[in-house]
Amino acid sequence: MQRNCKKALSNFSNCYEAFTYYHKIYLQIFNHQLRQTLYFCKKEIFISNIKLFTIMKNFKLVYWISTGLLTALTLMSAGMYIFNHEAIKTVFANLGYPTYIIYPLAVAKLLGLIAIWTNQSRSLKEWAYAGFFFDFILAFLAHYMIGDGEFAPALVAIVLLFTSYFSWKKLAV
Repeated sequence: MQRNCKKALSNFSNCYEAFTYYHKIYLQIFNHQLRQTLYFCKKEIFISNIKLFTIMKNFKLVYWISTGLLTALTLMSAGMYIFNHEAIKTVFANLGYPTYIIYPLAVAKLLGLIAIWTNQSRSLKEWAYAGFFFDFILAFLAHYMIGDGEFAPALVAIVLLFTSYFSWKKLAV
C-alpha cells in the first residue's frame, strides 16, 4: 500500500502538486455526481410538476362539469317555478310550504347561479353555495318526510353542489 502511494506521489515534484491534482480529480468526480443528482432532481421536479398539472387539470374538469350540471338542474328548477307555476304551487302545498315563496325562490336561484359563475366576490360565491345547500337539504328532507319518492333530484343536487364547492376550494388555494 505504501509503495503504491510513494509511486503515485513520485510523479509529482512536491506534495502541493499531488494535492492539487487529486483535488481536481475529486472535484471532477464530485461535480459529475452533483450534475447527475441535479439532473435527477430536475427530472423529478419536472415529473411532479406534470403530475400536479394533471391533477389540477382534473380538478378543473371536475369543477366545470359539476358546476355545469348543477347549473342545468337549478335552471330547470327555476324555470319550472316560473313557467309551470300552478303545478309547483300544488307540490309546495303538499309539502307544507307557503306558495308565495315560489317566485322569490326562483329569483334567488338565478341570482345564486350568477354569483357562482361570475366570480366577482369570493364571499358572495360562498353565500350562494350556502343558500343552495340549505335549499337542497330542505327539498330533500321535505320530499323524504312526505314520502312522495321525489327526493332523488335533491340528492343529486347535493352531490353536485358538494363536488362543485370542494373542487372550487381546491382550485382557489
